[in-house]
Amino acid sequence: MASILSSLPLVNRLVAPRNAIRQINLPPVEVHSIETEPDKRPRTLKHLLRANHVNHSIIYHNLQFDNHMPHILCSAYLLGAQPAQLYHIYDEESKTLDPWVDSPSEVLQEDWKDFRGDKRYQRAYVDFFEDALAMKHAYDWKKVVHEYMFEGQEPLVNGLIGGLGHPLIHLGYAYEFDNREIAMEALALSATQYNFLHRYLDDPSYTRPAPFTSASPAELLDRLAADARFDGIFSEPGFANIEPLFESHEALVLEYWNAWGLTDNPEKQFEASQEAAVALLVATVRPGTHAFNFFVCHLLTTSHAVRILLPMIPAKFHASLVRQWWLLTLAVYAAELRPKIDPDYVPVDLKGKGWSYVEHKALNSQWSTDAHYVKAIRAMREAARTWGDVHDRYLGAAVRFVDEFEGWVHG
Repeated sequence: MASILSSLPLVNRLVAPRNAIRQINLPPVEVHSIETEPDKRPRTLKHLLRANHVNHSIIYHNLQFDNHMPHILCSAYLLGAQPAQLYHIYDEESKTLDPWVDSPSEVLQEDWKDFRGDKRYQRAYVDFFEDALAMKHAYDWKKVVHEYMFEGQEPLVNGLIGGLGHPLIHLGYAYEFDNREIAMEALALSATQYNFLHRYLDDPSYTRPAPFTSASPAELLDRLAADARFDGIFSEPGFANIEPLFESHEALVLEYWNAWGLTDNPEKQFEASQEAAVALLVATVRPGTHAFNFFVCHLLTTSHAVRILLPMIPAKFHASLVRQWWLLTLAVYAAELRPKIDPDYVPVDLKGKGWSYVEHKALNSQWSTDAHYVKAIRAMREAARTWGDVHDRYLGAAVRFVDEFEGWVHG
């Protein structure tokens, strides 16, 4: 079976004919190559990223949490953080992180796939990929990423939404900052957080005609919210619901996964997915509740990563990467008990507040060292820059977010 599958064109293996697109054409974002920049601000970022890479494990607290240091440092940098602010972020973030510990054994070329999904091998995977960086690819990190992320059967790229999408987010920052330390961490995260979700991209049998279709992710989410078949599946919201959702209700999830087609103007449909990602974070929160959801935030920050990566990665993986995001979105939305999305929750009258106001809040409020807060703001700003914001919908969402944020709800 494997040999038959490997002989098929990849796009047909990953996506049904009705979704058989090969490319989503987006302009690349600006790449910030800080390695040789002489100014103090980029030098500071470079040194802090390297310090984190040397001193702190990528998964910490009994292998439960992800190291977000590169995410918040890079996001704050792009929002204008000065060296003192970057150092402050590093110091605060470092307080919760763990030092590296040895893995049970080395990872070798012959067995590197054998330990995928085992977080205890995080140090061994970093060492393995860095050995390849030095000994096989002359410190060209993109060649290392290409070999292990995009080549062979069951490539790592199809498992980037493991670990709530943190490998995907990490990889986006590696490309955006042309940074080999972040790239090696992204590969190690991809390996250690590789889980069952990859099979939906690797096995073509999961991609099949759906009983309904839509070009609008928001429309499908509204339909899912009203779908009585999901009623009562879980009594409490939470990330822990995701695996049971697939174990017991896989067919239901896949209906909605296959219902979103990407063939008709895929760029426009990806834009719609980014609008949906912002709405999921902001337009599900009733005014006065301040209940911004920690897990839903990852749907925005992973969408942002997809936007960064699409112009950077091989075109044959464009559709599968976007479909990965959609699968994660459906899973998290169902696991969080399908909160209603109400566009009226995004203000129209912004009282003169613009992006400079939002950026100031990101860097100077009491939440300026909260990685997910800063990343979410940066993702909304980038979406506005990518698609334009004629009616200030992205800005309106960002203004409401910074004005009403009082910490994350982890339900």
